[in-house]
Amino acid sequence: MISIVYALLFYVASILLVVGLGMKIWRYATTPAPLKIPTMPAPLTKAGVGFRLFREVAFFESLFKSNKWIWLFGYIFHVALLVVLLRHLRYFQSDVWWWVKLIQPFGIYAGFAMVFALSALLARRFLVERIRYISSPSDYLMLLLLIGIGASGLAMKFVSHTDIIAVKIYMLGLMRFQIGDLPTHPALLIHLALVALLMIIFPISKLLHGVGIFFSPTRNQVDDSRTKRHIAPWAKKLEEGEDR
Repeated sequence: MISIVYALLFYVASILLVVGLGMKIWRYATTPAPLKIPTMPAPLTKAGVGFRLFREVAFFESLFKSNKWIWLFGYIFHVALLVVLLRHLRYFQSDVWWWVKLIQPFGIYAGFAMVFALSALLARRFLVERIRYISSPSDYLMLLLLIGIGASGLAMKFVSHTDIIAVKIYMLGLMRFQIGDLPTHPALLIHLALVALLMIIFPISKLLHGVGIFFSPTRNQVDDSRTKRHIAPWAKKLEEGEDR
């Protein structure tokens, strides 16, 4: 019964994640941006915009310039999360890629780094008065959810072991729409339930900034307002209609 419930949960969570994320991306892509509002100093070419977005995504450039401590903990968390996600690819591959095997030990350390960085960011929400003033319940809940995912994953590794072979067989079965037997280990069930919850709420949460950064007018616009008249596509259609 637990195996069926979790299978249905992950199927629903996957559908909501893909559909919700697709709808958000479509909404971002079709939202008019009638004004040139790139944050200065802004690039003068499209290649410069691409390089700027790369620096923002890869190094959190604007956050580094704004607050070094937040940048440090935020960067540790995101890099550690990436390593942990790549490490988990082994549960969805019959023949595990060589580089996935290579990063397995590093993924364990990344799990500790992720929980540490998240705990520091959570403490900042409580300890810094001006941050506490502007924090909403969802800000705390997102951090607690991510900490719960990391902590429950580490618990399965260092506190109470679970049958990871059985977990892999179960996940591979779900990919083929075959429901196998999921181990009923408490830490595993908590871990999977929190991951499914994260997948469900991701498209409607502040965590969507990872996608939204590519559609931010302050980051993806060329600073050419002095050399080229900027007309939004929808405004151009209106002008063409009036000329007719």
